[in-house]
Amino acid sequence: MKRARTLVSVGACALVVLGTATSTAAAGADGVAVASEGVVAAMSRDLGLSEAQARTRLRQESTAIGIGPAAREAAGPAYGGAWFDPQRGRLVVGLTTSDSAAAVRATGAEVAMVEHTQASLDATKAEVDRLRAPADVAGWQVDPRSGSVVVTVRRGARSSAAVSGFLDAARKAGPVTVAETDHLPRPFAAGTVGGDPYYINGNVRCSIGFSVHGGFVSAGHCGGVGASVTGWDGSAMGSFAGSSFPDNDYSFIRIGHGWWTVPVVLGWGTVPDQLVRGSGEAPVGASICRSGSTTHWHCGTVLAKNETVNYAQGAVHQMTKTSVCAEPGDSGGSFISGDQAQGVTSGGWGNCGSGGQTWFQPVNEILAVYGLSLVTA
Repeated sequence: MKRARTLVSVGACALVVLGTATSTAAAGADGVAVASEGVVAAMSRDLGLSEAQARTRLRQESTAIGIGPAAREAAGPAYGGAWFDPQRGRLVVGLTTSDSAAAVRATGAEVAMVEHTQASLDATKAEVDRLRAPADVAGWQVDPRSGSVVVTVRRGARSSAAVSGFLDAARKAGPVTVAETDHLPRPFAAGTVGGDPYYINGNVRCSIGFSVHGGFVSAGHCGGVGASVTGWDGSAMGSFAGSSFPDNDYSFIRIGHGWWTVPVVLGWGTVPDQLVRGSGEAPVGASICRSGSTTHWHCGTVLAKNETVNYAQGAVHQMTKTSVCAEPGDSGGSFISGDQAQGVTSGGWGNCGSGGQTWFQPVNEILAVYGLSLVTA
């Protein structure tokens, strides 16, 4: 396989057609990784932050990611979920009782009292997942801040027999609230999708998410098990060793034929190509960025986790919702927070001219399902 690009770009092509590019991180005075100028500029553009605010937020979010597991353990059975509060710059942990509040605060997190535990809300959502949703239901997710499972429906369709029947059945499972949207999600896939692409069976194009030992992960709606894959240069690359869609939206492509894996996501010249150093999970409320062959680098925030998205092809579970825009051609690519891999682009609504929302399938779930490990720097 021949390359006509620089070493870093070559690695990104072999690894990430549609990567989220953050910059190579440098250690700040407080020891926390600080993003480079390109990432800060993109966050400033998309989140309305000054340079100083963007750098401060990145440091705060890095801290929140680091203390998240310890804060959850300290909360014990009273754990009611967690989220990042950008106003306070802190991780907030919901608790149903105050017994463990001091232990949680000792980890560096703030505490908020909530009515329901994360476990009980997850159980409610699991029951809702058993229901068959009509097309006018966009999806549903656990929202620890409201203490409910939020079901999102198309505006004006709430009173229809199908939607009201679904909502009645959902409420029997536990605490449910309803939100409305003007948009219904769709997978970001098409006959032509972009980037440093990989081609499925010679015609459909999708984007690489993250390099794993033995290949890479991407979106499941891009291809089924056994489908052959060629690279951006037309050379044989490998095939789908695992794929799930709907229900999930992830895949594992095993590569060979001279291709190799590197821990890089592509910066498209907007920001430097970024080394991937792990997969620590960013909390709700944290900033997150995505790059794609169609729309390049864009940032937003994590809006919800464990959301069920009701595509026309069927429901997809355990998705993460973001305020990042995307367009057809961005499918399968990388979501990243700092230097931590987050997930692969699935679908959404809107565009990067007027805005929109995008969902991704969390990368840690994909790694666990297929027994994979990230290639990291």
